[in-house]
Amino acid sequence: MDTSAFWHLIEKSRDESSRCEEQAERLVELLRNLNPEDIVEFKKHFSKCLDDSYRWDLWAVAYIVHGGCSDDSFEYFRCWLIGQGRRYFEAAQASPERAADNAVPGEYAQCEDLLYVANRAYEAVTGKEDMPRSKRSRAAEPAGVEWDEDKVEKLFPQLAKRFEYGDV
Repeated sequence: MDTSAFWHLIEKSRDESSRCEEQAERLVELLRNLNPEDIVEFKKHFSKCLDDSYRWDLWAVAYIVHGGCSDDSFEYFRCWLIGQGRRYFEAAQASPERAADNAVPGEYAQCEDLLYVANRAYEAVTGKEDMPRSKRSRAAEPAGVEWDEDKVEKLFPQLAKRFEYGDV
């Protein structure tokens, strides 16, 4: 599975659903039609996107959008970000504030369920609970410059105003 095929599946599942849980279910259905090797490749692409978006600036956006954001919540935010599709994800990578374009004030922009779709599909296809593990190492800390919680709204003042966060 190449990058384009990965994004095609993400976008097809998004276009055919209206909520996170529905998107995850649809994605499992789509993945169940693939061979085990392609499901493993899908997970590798998903993990790479999670790793690529493990950045302080994106965490600041998630923090403002949610009025605070733990490390787990930030992972679920990044899943949601991937679930929005390739153009959206790449726009957020290029300009972090764009990560909040589809976020709605007062609602969580998170999709934990997307974390598990490859494992669920792999088990359904092979009968095995454990997928082969990737040998990739994950960063211990987000990339970029760490920010101070008390001043995070100054990084993205327009976003802070939109989500009524802080003193902005």
